[in-house]
Amino acid sequence: MTWQQSFTPIGGSLVLSSLVALIPILYFFWALAIKRMKGYTAGITTLLVALAVAIFAYKMPAGTAIMSASQGAVYGVLPIGWIIITSVFLYKLTVKTGQFDIIRNSVLSITEDRRLQALLVAFSFGAFLEGAAGFGAPVAISAALLVGLGFNPLYAAGLCLLANTAPVAFGAIGIPITAMEGPTGIPAMEISKMVGRQLPFISAFIPLYLIIIMAGFKKALEVLPAILVSGISFALTQYVSSNFIGPELPDILSALVSLFATAIFLKFWKPKTTFRFQSEAEVAATTAHVHTTHTAGEVFRAWSPFLVLTAFISLWGIPQVKAALTGHYEGTIGILKAINSIGSSLTFMPTVPGLNNLILNGKGDPIAAVYKLEVLGAAGTAILLAAFVTKFIVKISWREWAATFAETCNELKLPILTIMSVVGFAYVTNSSGMSTTLGMLLAKTGSLFPFFSPVLGWLGVFITGSDTSANLLFGNLQKITAASVGMDPLLALAANSSGGVTGKMISPQSIAVACAAVGLAGKESDLFRFTIKHSLLLILIVCILTFLQSNILSWMIP
Repeated sequence: MTWQQSFTPIGGSLVLSSLVALIPILYFFWALAIKRMKGYTAGITTLLVALAVAIFAYKMPAGTAIMSASQGAVYGVLPIGWIIITSVFLYKLTVKTGQFDIIRNSVLSITEDRRLQALLVAFSFGAFLEGAAGFGAPVAISAALLVGLGFNPLYAAGLCLLANTAPVAFGAIGIPITAMEGPTGIPAMEISKMVGRQLPFISAFIPLYLIIIMAGFKKALEVLPAILVSGISFALTQYVSSNFIGPELPDILSALVSLFATAIFLKFWKPKTTFRFQSEAEVAATTAHVHTTHTAGEVFRAWSPFLVLTAFISLWGIPQVKAALTGHYEGTIGILKAINSIGSSLTFMPTVPGLNNLILNGKGDPIAAVYKLEVLGAAGTAILLAAFVTKFIVKISWREWAATFAETCNELKLPILTIMSVVGFAYVTNSSGMSTTLGMLLAKTGSLFPFFSPVLGWLGVFITGSDTSANLLFGNLQKITAASVGMDPLLALAANSSGGVTGKMISPQSIAVACAAVGLAGKESDLFRFTIKHSLLLILIVCILTFLQSNILSWMIP
């Protein structure tokens, strides 16, 4: 039997229904920020709370709710969990073979200053990976790199989550923007232009904010020239590419320009003092001279696993290649047709029993539900292939290669359980209608909607862990509400995406991924407490900017 979603199940009241819909979210905040539960405990209990609210308050059939959670759990394994396993595996291969010591020293040869290392690795390199892959890979890889350089694991994870704010809206070859065109009917290029007139302000600010958090305001001023080069080069490239090229390349181009501009600048400029964390004062004395002993060939070989990784991830992100890898290629290029035949045999889309087409949305249309298992097309598979090539680069035996993989899987079993539970929570929240209820409440703010519009995106990304999903979830609601209150619908769509990026750092999925990457399984509450205040500050900035663009700075709207 089918079940019709109801967005006001509590006495027909949107306010009361919203208060009930908030219960799982508030519980999750309490579990991590106050109770400080381990990540998997908070995730599993939050999922149980969401199921209870869906079944008893929203009258969702129990079997349907449980199967919805299973759909999310499967998605938590593939593609998200698969990315984490393969990313950490690749990193471990470089550590076990001693190559990461050379990587560390090569970064030290550019700068020994921790502030500048954070700009290069967390901000620029992380943004490049976000543009090419998304789905957790940028935070996982860049955070692991920072830990290897000597950063405190919690700081490394937190800084990478914060730095990831700048590129998220154009991540994974622009998917968050292009995905919005379908449900809203507004061309992706127009949305790209508007996001490109909001997000660069955040992108230019993030490097400065990052260093202030790391070292304080005075220490940030000491490296202000490098901060300006890093942030402004990124922001300007992001604006130009999003407004004159399209939504696919802003992250990749901006990251490369920022990375090379900063690295070249540091060849000619050095800060007066070298900043290191207090806990590593003794270590610094022993590592300051080591980087000079490696040849260019040794450095290139050590970095090769990550260069191969970049090549594979970039290849996987090309739309035509992605279509072939998932068995959906319809072109005539021979090699892609061959890949398509393999990809189709490794892509499984079984319907979710007890859920598929059994939920009717607000319009009365059935919602399809499948387990999306794209084995070859998953970004994690690209990373695994990079690890396969790395085996020959670092000259590790097959036995040790396999043992390292098994060791990685064993270490990550609890983090993967955390990810499965929080993605299951997101799916239950969406399929029950709870997230739509909260969105409808924010849409009732009338003339203040331009201020609250980004909060919809922030909330959507917190729940789903994805700017793409948040745009699909609330995009049409943003468009309709904006038109009814006199706000430009294009601005509302951009605000959804720009606001969403500030919610990424507190999303349960992102928290779990970051902790897994740096070996902090069970410490998710500490990381959440670290990021929540920054997320709230940044969403406030986006809200103010959107309100100004709607009223005073309307000339900025394309």
